[in-house]
Amino acid sequence: MSHLTSTEIAGRIEDLYGAPLADLEANAQDQPPGMLSALLGMHHDLALAERSIDVHRDHLARLIHPERQIGRHEVSHLLDGSRRLAEAVAVRDVQAKSVAAVVQSLARVPAPTPPTPSPPVPAPPLPAQSTAHSR
Repeated sequence: MSHLTSTEIAGRIEDLYGAPLADLEANAQDQPPGMLSALLGMHHDLALAERSIDVHRDHLARLIHPERQIGRHEVSHLLDGSRRLAEAVAVRDVQAKSVAAVVQSLARVPAPTPPTPSPPVPAPPLPAQSTAHSR
């Protein structure tokens, strides 16, 4: 099952809001919590999960290096590293699925068009003036 990465999600958020992610993050700090801050938080959590996967995968790769002996002590580290990697993948998958669903449900709203001015209301007709002279 393919999931969107944090980079792809960042691009979709930028497309939705029409600004770079860094600008959106700076602007969101000055605003009350809303959809933008929620999306940015979800993106942050997804990116964190992806970094965690990288760290645990690299750690396991060092533990199983071909020149390294795997003894009794290393086995517990391998098991722990494998568990942590599996947890990081599960977190990433949940975060990716959630944020992708939210982003997919949103659409960029076109900028409002300025209202077209209505034609001016014609002035009321002037009362007809009588040609008769008053006495």
